[in-house]
Amino acid sequence: MTNQPIFSTLLLYTENCLFKGGHQVPARNRGSGGPIPLHIFVRFYMFDRILVLSPHPDDGELGCGGTLVKYIEEGKEVYYIGVTPCKNTIPEGFPEDTLIRECYEATKILGIPRSNVKVCEFENKRFPRQRYEIFNMLEDARVDIAPDMVFIPSLQDVHQDHHTVAVEAIRAFRRKNTIVAYEEPWNNITITTTAFSPIERRHLDTKLKALDCYASQSFQKRGYFDAGYIESLAKTRGVQINCKYAEAFEIVRWIM
Repeated sequence: MTNQPIFSTLLLYTENCLFKGGHQVPARNRGSGGPIPLHIFVRFYMFDRILVLSPHPDDGELGCGGTLVKYIEEGKEVYYIGVTPCKNTIPEGFPEDTLIRECYEATKILGIPRSNVKVCEFENKRFPRQRYEIFNMLEDARVDIAPDMVFIPSLQDVHQDHHTVAVEAIRAFRRKNTIVAYEEPWNNITITTTAFSPIERRHLDTKLKALDCYASQSFQKRGYFDAGYIESLAKTRGVQINCKYAEAFEIVRWIM
């Protein structure tokens, strides 16, 4: 049996059963080896400090906003790093600090404290030539924040900025941190959805409200900002694990 299906089952179990009083893996989720002891699942779920890496402000919200709201509800400590303010591509008529302000507003709605949010000053669309500096920034974040889990873009993301952040994040966090990639289908050639996070309607609504803060992006009529699309993707991922809404992820590295 390969590791990836096991990881998917573990996440599904801990989210759907562990905190509802379940003490064994439901029959439909069991592998050929039968039930897995509860203490193993507890160890897999013990992520108290979470870091989200958002190449551009809005990527983190799009990729895992509902899950972040859920984790904050559960009392987990969430940090957010936007790697660039995109000052050189702000739409005409908007101040150059627009995305910084929109990011602070959006993350506040998600429930992330302002002190836990940082927007760096790297130049967007030029990340490959800044990869060494980005790696150093991520190394500093690893030491300063000491996260248990890191959300990153997918390695299958074709946007040069997203891909650079994914590669450098794996380098920076590979030794001590669980790393999970969020999906952005408009940029992903493919993604292996080996983990799912069930979310409630209130989590999805908060995610949508946070994304509404990005007027500079919705102004450009980007299809992936459409509320109907975001809801339909959450429904699709929910159908895959027999719940109403979910977000899907790819496990990159799992530290037990």
